[in-house]
Amino acid sequence: MMQTLTLEQETNPWEAQAARFDFAARKLNLDEGIWKVLRYPAREIIVHIPVGMDDGSIEVFTGYRVQHSIARGPAKGGIRYSPDVSLDEVRALASWMTWKCAVVNIPFGGAKGGVICDPKKMSQGELERMTRRYTAELVEFIGPEKDVPAPDMGTNEQTMAWIMDTYSMHLRQTCTAVVTGKPVNIGGSRGRREATGRGISVVCDEALKYLGMPVEGCRVIVQGFGNVGSNSAKLLAEKGYTIIGIAEYDGGLFNSKGIDVPALIEHRSRAGTIVGFAGAEAADKDELITYPCEILIPAATENVVTSRNADRLRCKILCEGANGPTTTVADEILADKRVFIIPDILANAGGVTTSYFEWVQDRMGYFWTEAEVNQRLDAIMSQSFLDVVAYATSHGVNNRIAAYMLAIDRVAYTTKQRGIYA
Repeated sequence: MMQTLTLEQETNPWEAQAARFDFAARKLNLDEGIWKVLRYPAREIIVHIPVGMDDGSIEVFTGYRVQHSIARGPAKGGIRYSPDVSLDEVRALASWMTWKCAVVNIPFGGAKGGVICDPKKMSQGELERMTRRYTAELVEFIGPEKDVPAPDMGTNEQTMAWIMDTYSMHLRQTCTAVVTGKPVNIGGSRGRREATGRGISVVCDEALKYLGMPVEGCRVIVQGFGNVGSNSAKLLAEKGYTIIGIAEYDGGLFNSKGIDVPALIEHRSRAGTIVGFAGAEAADKDELITYPCEILIPAATENVVTSRNADRLRCKILCEGANGPTTTVADEILADKRVFIIPDILANAGGVTTSYFEWVQDRMGYFWTEAEVNQRLDAIMSQSFLDVVAYATSHGVNNRIAAYMLAIDRVAYTTKQRGIYA
């Protein structure tokens, strides 16, 4: 059993990450010194960014970049723009990136960045000026061999293009490999936009095979309909899964016969919301995740499945498209209910895997076809799923702790081999 957490600790992503890390490290009998090294980030940067706003005023935004580990290669991780960004959240996400890269065995460490702002209330010009100043503040800490940012909540391909251009202007040379998730015409990888959703569809396939369940009649509910949720739903529907529910921040949809996902994506691009879609009934967004289904995919933010609702979940498989959607207390409740969890550091690793492909292609100056990207991604995701469930079986632990143990084992081994520089 893990330590008992208060509700505040339960929903603090750093506390949740630390509890799982400690539990897995104990199971591994990890050397105490290495334990201390891996438990804390290597570097935490806080910047205050003055930005000239459209109305002539000056606003100061707070930004973070946390680099958790560079033992296995450059740090890697997204940048999020959100009013809820906090240092603890960015710390937790940076360490999750370390473990995620190690689970899929790619040569990166973990980092994460964020700016406290509401991108929905900012103009394109304000976002560009803020992004460029944030990049300039971090210019000596990022780079293809140091730390490679990517998009996350509230950021996109355009944000990455601005970061790449700002960094390149400081270097006086075009440096495409400084970020991933860029537009294809300036060094982005084909297949990157769909990669996280594609990875989720691959691990869902593997889970059904592993559990002996058919795709036909497999009902799926997706919580969150951004890049990850919409691509997961679309790709799973194409494979024959039945998408019966979609929950978004402003409402939910339910259709027991299956939702036409491409039609919903079209409706959302026209209306700016999933609400009012004619092909499904309106449903309560919070209740929807407790409806009976074979697979539930939380694909939005942290702390969606907590001690308050975990006992009411009626899915057989929980596939974590988001980072940290399930709290440690909820994990224990779901274990009692025999829910098969595909943990975030495995389930949503398709994004960072294809980001790795993009970084490789940028450094080579040679680009692959979408079919080549997808084939390589499918192979890595399938193998990583098999590695995690084999580790779970051989060590007698659940999938999440198995994924952590596998990742910590790989990073600890490299850290020991490299030694401690003094």
